[in-house]
Amino acid sequence: MDSVNLADVASNLTRLIERVEAGEEIIIYRAGQPVARLMPPVAGDPTSVGPKPKRQLGILAGQGYWIGDDFDDPLPEEIERAFRGEGT
Repeated sequence: MDSVNLADVASNLTRLIERVEAGEEIIIYRAGQPVARLMPPVAGDPTSVGPKPKRQLGILAGQGYWIGDDFDDPLPEEIERAFRGEGT
């Protein structure tokens, strides 16, 4: 693991990214304190960059969850007024 001063990151970002793509991990320091870490994406980590896994539809089917038939009906007028910040 290598370390780099924040002031040097802007002028060397392309080279740093190439090193990270090669598998290196780089810690970025500002005033002697670590502030960030450059590292390659981790397979299977949803917060990591890269293709996201496909969603599985119907995962809650038969689990007791339902959406009412009136789910997308217009709201009652008094609720719409409250959303608009109007008095009741």
